[in-house]
Amino acid sequence: MRLIDDNGEQLGILPIAEALELAKSKGLDLVEVSPGANPSVCRVLDYGKYKYQQSKKLHEAKKKQTIIHVKEVKFRPKTEKHDYNVKVNHVKRFINAGNKAKVTMRFRGREITHAELGKAMLERVAEDVKDIAELEQRPRLESRRSMVMILAPKK
Repeated sequence: MRLIDDNGEQLGILPIAEALELAKSKGLDLVEVSPGANPSVCRVLDYGKYKYQQSKKLHEAKKKQTIIHVKEVKFRPKTEKHDYNVKVNHVKRFINAGNKAKVTMRFRGREITHAELGKAMLERVAEDVKDIAELEQRPRLESRRSMVMILAPKK
C-alpha cells in the first residue's frame, strides 16, 4: 500500500504491518483513503479529527445549497382581469424568490369543452412573465379537469 504520513508527505509503498507499526508509534490511526487505487492509498492520521472535519465539510456544503420549491397558482377560464393580475403578481413573486411556479388551469362542469380558452390564458401568463421566467413545461392537460404549465426562473 502507498502510505502518506500525518504531515502529508508520501512515504512510498510499504507493507501493511510496517504501516500499522509506524501509525502506532506516532499514536495515530492508519486510514485507507483511496481503496480503489492500485496500490491502495492509506494515511496516518487521527481518525476522530478526520471524521469531524469530514462532517464539517458536509455541513458547509449543505448550508450553501439552495432548495428550489414549486409554488402553485390556480386559475379558472373565467378569471377576471383584476384577479388575473393579482395571480400573475404572485407568479412573479415566486419566480423572483428563485422558486418554480406551477400554473394550473382548473375546469369545472362544461368548461372543459373550451379547453382552448384555458390554454390561451396560460400562454398569456407565460407571455406576461417572459422577462423573468422561462417556460419549463408547455401547457398540457394533466387530468380530465386541469391543465398545467411550469415556469422556472431565467438563469
